[in-house]
Amino acid sequence: MSLQMNLERKGSVLLVRLVGELDHHTAEELRGRVEAVLTDGEVKHIVLNLENLSFMDSSGLGVILGRYKQVKAIGGEMVVCAISPSVKRLFEMSGLFKIIRLEESEQFALKTLGVA
Repeated sequence: MSLQMNLERKGSVLLVRLVGELDHHTAEELRGRVEAVLTDGEVKHIVLNLENLSFMDSSGLGVILGRYKQVKAIGGEMVVCAISPSVKRLFEMSGLFKIIRLEESEQFALKTLGVA
């Protein structure tokens, strides 16, 4: 299975919806697409909707951590929402929830960043 990426800008927030599998085959494309949006300087925060992400490996974690560092460097925040159970377990084991906030829904995550 491949990865479908839906990137949508809402004010200063980049909403990233992922469907499928985020692994070493798809991680580089995701990195490139998100970086392209971040370089224009209008986006400060990222919301990751992982509700329909069925699988993620260490390459996916690396891409997420790298984008977290990018938004943190410009004073922004990364929020994960609607995470699937298997991917949530990977986040917990890797310790990413210590630095990335988890919200129940996309709407609430956007609201906490002031754009919903």
